[in-house]
Amino acid sequence: MGNYKELLQHINTFIFDYDGVLTDGSVITTNEGDAYRVSNVKDGYALQLAVKKGYRVAVISGARSDSMMHRLKALQITDIFLGIEKKQEAFRSYLKTHNLMPEQVLYMGDDIPDYEVMKEAGVPTCPADAAEEIRSVAKYISHFNGGKGCVRDVIEQVLKVQGKWMNDDAYHW
Repeated sequence: MGNYKELLQHINTFIFDYDGVLTDGSVITTNEGDAYRVSNVKDGYALQLAVKKGYRVAVISGARSDSMMHRLKALQITDIFLGIEKKQEAFRSYLKTHNLMPEQVLYMGDDIPDYEVMKEAGVPTCPADAAEEIRSVAKYISHFNGGKGCVRDVIEQVLKVQGKWMNDDAYHW
């Protein structure tokens, strides 16, 4: 894999899949059809900190639910793309809209629908429990599983490399 940390110097944008990255991939469905997911508070802290520090943070997911939207908005994430059938198209459009180069983007995905985006992102990453095909194209595989701190892991590494971790604004939400 080489030293991927050198690539982190150029990151100004984080894009994440939702299920299997921001959650462990489990979905509890009620008799009424509502879907519940569990997310990690430490991932949430890192996400809101990245937003606060001026990084672009986006989520591109094939899933769609009100609870997902509520969680992301609570973390001040505004670039939310849910119910996306072709993530590569959404990814390319996002880069074009924000005049971004792929090397400025860290993308984290965990399963086959993320494969094409992973091949285009400057720093493709994945949780420890990602599908083998995703692991094969990742430049970094977190030691943490999806929904168990993998998002915090990559955000923290970027902020540390760029000297933006544990600054005065880190001590509050």
